[in-house]
Amino acid sequence: MSVVLSELHYLPSIPYFQQLLGAEKLLLDAHEHYHKQTYRNRALILTAQGPQPLTVPVVDGARSEKIRTSEIEIDYRQNWRHRHFRTLQTAYGASPYFGYYADYLQDIYAQKPARLWELNLACLHLLLRCLRWPLPLDFTTEYLAPASSLAPPLLDRRDYLTPKSTLAKAEPDSPSQRPYPQVFGTAFVPGLSVLDLLFMRGPAAGQFL
Repeated sequence: MSVVLSELHYLPSIPYFQQLLGAEKLLLDAHEHYHKQTYRNRALILTAQGPQPLTVPVVDGARSEKIRTSEIEIDYRQNWRHRHFRTLQTAYGASPYFGYYADYLQDIYAQKPARLWELNLACLHLLLRCLRWPLPLDFTTEYLAPASSLAPPLLDRRDYLTPKSTLAKAEPDSPSQRPYPQVFGTAFVPGLSVLDLLFMRGPAAGQFL
């Protein structure tokens, strides 16, 4: 058993949840600095055109000075909430369980969280509940140095999964690679948001992990 230390992702991937298997708690880094082009504000889903990212626009996410992820504000000048939900509806409307979970997602979007941290945390709570996975969550109270200086049972997985590394770090026999029916195509696409699995397997998704 271990405590996994990780950053918060937007609609996390199957590999994200896979790394939590066997963990007794997830420790979320509340003091890390925001990084561009990561899963902090991006999720990958499967559409008729193939894998497609859903990206939450943020305010000043590209500025040079460092800013905590927990302080990053969402840019509501763009109508991303409508675009994300419509894309999910188009991609998964025909899936067996989209209708079971769609309203919960809409409720989160309707709350219009001011910060990316608040949005991601609400999504994580929802997904854990839908997966029927009662994993305790906790938050760092200060900056923790990189993995080399952390002692067991704390397992540092910060930035372990990135858009460039997800597939490379997925084990061949891992649940993220084990095929399940998907809405589009005949070749299985791994490394997607856990929504892909949830919409296809419903209440059984948690057991699949």
